[in-house]
Parts: sequence; structure tokens; C-alpha cells
Amino acid sequence: MMDIQIPDISLSAIAPEITLTLTAILLLMLEVFAANKGRDHLGYLALGGILLAALLTTRLVGDPVSTFAGSYVVDNFGTFFKLIMLLAVGMTVLMSMRYNEDNGVDSGEYYAMLLFVTVGGFFMASGADLMTLFLGLETLSVALYVLAGYTRTRLASNEASLKYFILGALSSGFLLYGMALVYGGTGATKLAQIGTAIAHGQVSAPLVAAGMLLMLIALAFKVAAVPFHMWTPDVYQGAPLPVTAFMSAGPKAAAFAFFIRVFAEAFPAMQADWWQILWLLAVVTMTVGNVIALAQDNVKRMLAYSSIAHAGYLLVGVTVASEAGVSAVLFYLLIYTFMNIGAFAVVSVVAGKGEKYTTFADFAGLGFRRPLLAMTLAMMIFSLAGIPPLAGFIGKFYLFMSALEGGFVWLAVIGVLNSVVSVYYYLKLTVYMYLKEEGSAVEASTAPFSPAMAVALVIAVYGVLAIGVMPAGYLAFAKTAFLSF
Repeated sequence: MMDIQIPDISLSAIAPEITLTLTAILLLMLEVFAANKGRDHLGYLALGGILLAALLTTRLVGDPVSTFAGSYVVDNFGTFFKLIMLLAVGMTVLMSMRYNEDNGVDSGEYYAMLLFVTVGGFFMASGADLMTLFLGLETLSVALYVLAGYTRTRLASNEASLKYFILGALSSGFLLYGMALVYGGTGATKLAQIGTAIAHGQVSAPLVAAGMLLMLIALAFKVAAVPFHMWTPDVYQGAPLPVTAFMSAGPKAAAFAFFIRVFAEAFPAMQADWWQILWLLAVVTMTVGNVIALAQDNVKRMLAYSSIAHAGYLLVGVTVASEAGVSAVLFYLLIYTFMNIGAFAVVSVVAGKGEKYTTFADFAGLGFRRPLLAMTLAMMIFSLAGIPPLAGFIGKFYLFMSALEGGFVWLAVIGVLNSVVSVYYYLKLTVYMYLKEEGSAVEASTAPFSPAMAVALVIAVYGVLAIGVMPAGYLAFAKTAFLSF
């Protein structure tokens, strides 16, 4: 009689995922009984689940724990990314409360979808098996498709959801086909076993190479790397502003976690084959993102192309594939979450009901009408530009230093030059806020915003200032969370 082996299951290792899932289900159930007004309590319930999940996640910092027959690993690398995603979703919930009320979409399923995206991101950060990673990616993607089109009365939102769904499904097909080829070439789905088989030459080289290339294409789409970035500007512009803010930080962090874990654990022996592709991707992505951002007159589209450029900066660290490079990626993603969501939060206040005011001209004179709001936005965009002593400067410094230490001198030089180019379109917005006459968004930009939004902005300002002035503790945590290639 055959013995059936029951895999080891550690519920404590997935306690944060269980917490977020149960909170999302509870939100869906309470939505049925919620009154038409005063639904802010659903947002606060979501925040409670996020804070509890964050507490449980911090308790998992330490030695790695492998569970579910080695398909899921809880290590400092995954934990760092999970904390970034919790920060992103927490700030998004805070900035969503007033926005959803103003736009008539204040319902429990919105917050539930945000939590399901986060759960999918958790699986992408800790997955040690191709099937686990794919499950996490699809959980994240399907919920994001819904969120992108959540304001159903806006044609742009519907269009964003449809475009994202079609192109996202295409990239998932590339990823799944690539995984199938890797499995066919190695006979394994666990990342560690794939890496071992490749290192010992026990593989079908053509199948593995083709599979790796297809997976690379799919992951390049998920991180919005050129030339797989086509969806980003339209989706960012059409999606609701809080969703756009979240997409630019939380899911992006999850995609980079997936990217690094796969290439660090499954394909390190093939580094000589893929580093040149990543080098080219990094250069083209940061250059195209910055150059096209120069011509934008819509702030959402400008931040979308800025997000593409920052994906190029992050690919520098992945290309270097060293302890310093990976640590710099983690550190920069933390900083990027603060400054990008902070920038989108201010834009959502100015944009007003229905997002009518999102052009550069609409921000004219904001520095005189709402000085604190304008100062907050200026701080975020200065940090995105990499101006000291804000956190963005420290993040870029460590990214480009890791490239220099790894011998990628020209990659660092191109990165610095691109960072200089980006200063123009970031400062262009500041010029409109402080040196132009009042724009058309007078009513929207003088409207009060909720205490929850104020908390989100305070968190963003704190992150940009605290990490910029005192980065040592955050950087030390990032250095303990790297994966070695």
C-alpha cells in the first residue's frame, strides 16, 4: 500500500495572508448591510486588517521558514516586500475614502479588491515554486483589472480596464508558456530545483533558454519596462487616482519581487545570458520614460512615464545582480512607495470630483491658494527627481553606486544622465504651482480634504524626510533581505 505524504503546513507562516483574506471576505459581507451613507467604516475596517497583517508580518522577520512542501518560503526578502505592499495599500485606503465618497463608488468590494491584490503580491514575494508564483500573479492581476475600471461611469476608466485586461492576459500567456518550457527542460517547478538542474547541466538547454526568455518578456510587461510599457500611460490615466497610485507602488513591488526571486534562485547559472538583455532593458526603459515625460501636459500621464523611468532605474539593481544591487532595489522601492503615492494623493485632491483637473495648467497658482498642499507635492516631485536631502536622492545614490561597484560604469553614467533629464519635467510642475497665474481648478483645489487624506500625506512626508536624513536603519534592513545570485 502506497504511503501518502502529507506536506508540512505552517499556518503561522501565512498568518498575514489569512488575515487579509478574511478581512476582504468580511468587507464583502458587510457591504450588503452597509447604509448608503457613512461607509467610511468599511475603509477603517480594511485599515484594521492591514495593520494586523503588518504586525504579523514583522513577527516573521528572522530565519527563513519553508512550508507547503517547499512551495512557499517566508524569508526577510519576502517580508520586506510584504511590508512595502502593506504600506502602499494602507496609504491607498486612506486616500480613497474621500475620493470614493465624492465619486459615488464608496463600497466594500473596492477595499476587498485592494486586499486581494495585496494577497496576490504576498504570494509573488514568497513563492518558491512556479505554480505558487503564477497563482499569486493571477490573483493580483484579476483584482487589478476590476479596480482599473471601478469608476464605471467614466469612459476612460472602462477603457483602462479593458486595455489592461487584454494586454495582461497576453503577458500571462507568455509567462505560463515560458514556465511550461522551463518545466519541460528541467523536470521541476520549484525554483531551487530548477537552479540546481541548470547549474549541473541536467537540462534541455534550448527549452530552458526559450522558457527563460518568455518569462523575462512577461515580467518586463509587469514592471512596465520598454518596449512592454504600452499599457502604462493609458491605464494610469484612465484608472481612478487612488488605484493609479496603488498600481505604481504595490503591484510594481510585487512584480520586482517575482523578477528577482526567479532570476536569483532559478537562473543564476545563466547570468551570462540574461544580464546583457537586462542592461539594454534598463537603459531603454529609463531613457524612453524620461524623454516622453518631457512632452506631457497631463500630470497623471507625466507620472505614468515617470513610473516607467523609475522601473528602468530599478532594473539597474537587478542587472548588477549582487548583494548591493538587490539591497538597493529593495531600499529604492520603499522610498518610491512614499514619494509616488504622496504625489498621487495631492493630485487626487486637486483633480476634484470626476478628475476634471489633471493638466499642468490646472495646478497653476496652487502654491498661493493651498501652500501646504503645494509644498507637499513639491517635496514629492523633488524626491522623485533625486534632489538632496530627500529620500529619492539617497535611493538613486545607492542604486548607481551598486552599478559602479559591480563594474557597470556606463549603466551608472546613463542612469545619472537620465536622472538629470527628469529634473526638467518635475520642476515644470513646480513652476506652474508657484510662478503661473491661477488655473481652472480653483474650486477643486480649495475644497477641504478628509482627515484620512491628511494622514496619508503626513506618512508620505515623513517617509521622504526621515529616510532622506536618517537612512541607515532602513538600508540595514534592506541589506538583511537580499537574495544572492
